[in-house]
Amino acid sequence: MIFRLTLILLVSLATLYGSNSNNVTVVEEVAPKSTIESSVTLKLREKLKSLDDKKLENVWTKTYSTYIQKKELFDKQAQLKKSIKKLKSLKTLTKIQQDRLKKLKEELKILEDKIKLVDNFEGDPFKKIIQPPTLKDAPKITNPFALVGAYSYIKELDSKTNKYDAQFDSLSKTIDRLKLKKQILAQLVHLNDSNIDKQHLKYIDGELKELITIKDIFKTTREIYKKKAEEVKISINKDIKREIKKLIHIGIIALIFLFFYIISKLLTRRYLANKDSFYAVNKTINIIFISLILLTLLFEYLENISYLITILGFASAGIAIAMKDWFMSLMGWFVIVIGGTIHIGDRIKFVRNGTEYVGDVIDISLLRITLQEDITLTTYMVNRRAGRVIFVPNNFIFTDMIANYSHSGLKTVWDGIDFYITFDSNVNKAMNISKNIAKTYSKGYTDITRKQLNKLRSKYQLKNANVEPRVFSFIEGYGMKVSVWYLTNSYATLTLRTTISTKIIEEINECDDIALAYPTQSIYHQSEIPKALPYEDNNE
Repeated sequence: MIFRLTLILLVSLATLYGSNSNNVTVVEEVAPKSTIESSVTLKLREKLKSLDDKKLENVWTKTYSTYIQKKELFDKQAQLKKSIKKLKSLKTLTKIQQDRLKKLKEELKILEDKIKLVDNFEGDPFKKIIQPPTLKDAPKITNPFALVGAYSYIKELDSKTNKYDAQFDSLSKTIDRLKLKKQILAQLVHLNDSNIDKQHLKYIDGELKELITIKDIFKTTREIYKKKAEEVKISINKDIKREIKKLIHIGIIALIFLFFYIISKLLTRRYLANKDSFYAVNKTINIIFISLILLTLLFEYLENISYLITILGFASAGIAIAMKDWFMSLMGWFVIVIGGTIHIGDRIKFVRNGTEYVGDVIDISLLRITLQEDITLTTYMVNRRAGRVIFVPNNFIFTDMIANYSHSGLKTVWDGIDFYITFDSNVNKAMNISKNIAKTYSKGYTDITRKQLNKLRSKYQLKNANVEPRVFSFIEGYGMKVSVWYLTNSYATLTLRTTISTKIIEEINECDDIALAYPTQSIYHQSEIPKALPYEDNNE
């Protein structure tokens, strides 16, 4: 009994277990299948939504969207026009056809107003996007300043190229995203067979085909543009290297010139610092250094010298007229420098419009001579002014009188002192006194002048080389005029004149037979007036 009951219980448990097992199998094979499909669809939708995010939209998707919208508008316009034309072709219209024609015209008008609100239709809306940047003419590098423009051009070119590449990369990423969307939509259509998904898939497929075609064109265009840009960069870099090489070459030459310039300056300062020629030599070194630098730059950067000569030939006439004084001053500078008529340190006399200026030359520039006025016999007797700095244009050397007191190393000039003695004085004695005094105090200058004149005989034809003091006497209205002439320092005439004048007066005053004459006036009393002699007429 117990055994039977146990057997029945085991059979029941087995049956129950089999039934539960079958139920579990059904759940695993039927119910979970629907759940899996919903889960896959949901995940695909979420992924598709993330791909449709507004943040991922770019110029390509927007352009294609605008292109489709415009195309739909124009297709609808063409369809409406076709329908209107078809109705108008009928000879007679029913009431319904007339209403339809009217309605079609209204729709066409509304559609045309919409078309006016958008841009004009273009056959290729992506043309502007894939069009390569415009390559400007590469700068010509002919001087160091053009290097700045060349580097700016390269930087701008790289910026345009990078921007163009970024546009291509954006197109590639957009195509990859559209391919992924197409795959997702294809799976959704396979799972759900939704018309919305089918339309979306069709739109994406059309957009993908269009962009793939654009990419092929874009790729070819980009390769051509990059090749041209690279050729331009190579050419500019080559010109930059050439210009830098030229700068290095000029720099080396300039350093060599600078080395000799500094050495010359040091030697000049060491051996000529206390000599009169120091200033002239120092300025000559400056001019030579600047001229060499300018000539180096001229030959390095002037590619066609004949072209410059031609331009200067045409411009010379205009320059000569418009800048006559300036041009003549330059010519005067050449005459002064090459001719050697005036040097730095010379004492010269310049006469302009009757006004006399005597001063020492302290500078000779391209346009003017600079004088420093000293106290001289001219300032004492004529100007009564001294100490001024006077600027004499170089072109005045052609039109005005300029006298050099110290030409060719002559440091002396003739100076004269005049005094009057009475008619009854011992004239010869007075002349001897003045001559001996002049000879005594001017002896040093006389010897210097004699030596210098002997040197000048090789350069000039000198007929009168007498350097001894000279004395002359003349009859004047109120006495005998004694004029003594002697050689004196060109830069200190008044000093020796003062000394000689003082000595002459001192010795004349010690002589009893010599009396100085000067304008006098006699006054007689009435009783002292001599009686007039009777008038005799010789004609009788």
